[in-house]
Amino acid sequence: MRTMLSAGVLALSLAAAAHAEVDWKQVEQVFGRPAAEQPGGVRRFSLPRSDLKVTLDGVAIRPALALGSWLAFQASAGGDEAMVMGDLVLTEQELNPVMKVLAAGGIDVTAIHNHLLRAQPATMYMHVEGHGDPAKLAETFRAALEQSGTPLTSPSGGSGEQEVGLDTAALERILGHKGKASGGVYQFSIPRAEPIADGGMGVPPSMGTGIAINFQPAGEGKAATTGDFVLTAGEVNPVLRTLREHGIEVTALHNHMLEEEPRLFFMHFWGVDDPGKLAEGLKAALGHVNIAKS
Repeated sequence: MRTMLSAGVLALSLAAAAHAEVDWKQVEQVFGRPAAEQPGGVRRFSLPRSDLKVTLDGVAIRPALALGSWLAFQASAGGDEAMVMGDLVLTEQELNPVMKVLAAGGIDVTAIHNHLLRAQPATMYMHVEGHGDPAKLAETFRAALEQSGTPLTSPSGGSGEQEVGLDTAALERILGHKGKASGGVYQFSIPRAEPIADGGMGVPPSMGTGIAINFQPAGEGKAATTGDFVLTAGEVNPVLRTLREHGIEVTALHNHMLEEEPRLFFMHFWGVDDPGKLAEGLKAALGHVNIAKS
């Protein structure tokens, strides 16, 4: 009888463990800030490089335009583990110290590259992926980011919805999608139509698979725009040609992940011009992409 009871208790314990939920408070304590809850159960942490003063073509780049490090966690199905993906904005001098800590902690580096050209100082972007206990993953990222100048103190309580200084209604009308204000920048995230997976897990737009289009005022009635298109192989050159035809510079083309399905390419861009003209060019490029209906 004792053996039967012990077996029953063990079975119940295993079942409870299999359905344990992630304690996101632990992860938030590691980063010293709350996570933004996103569709699909994703918890996303924003880590803007507000310490960097970067200019490009005379434009002082706000963190929300192109200097926003982020990490997004998604719980594994039926367990207390998680997948994390992210993009770390680093100076050239910070790359190897940060990479050393991540590699020692079992975090995969999936890409290292530029997103911008001619920026002063130059910034690099390290894409990462990890699987395991979310609190331990967060501790590894915290230790890695301590090798950089990334601000890790809890951000002040200011709202991210401040006035942008652009005709955002016109931008939304041209692009055909809703945007949001954040850090003085107007941001669009446009999902692809087909589901995207990596290592058998779904990767929603909030984990880096959404097309990002950002606008920031650049003075004299102009705006700066940057971001990235998420493309299949057949879409790459039609989008590239369309952007160039509309005076928008293509600044990088590369991968962000290693085992994604379908295979995806990320095309970064930069332009400074009349906001409506830029939006028209971006809208024309979106016409070559299999995006979800808004």
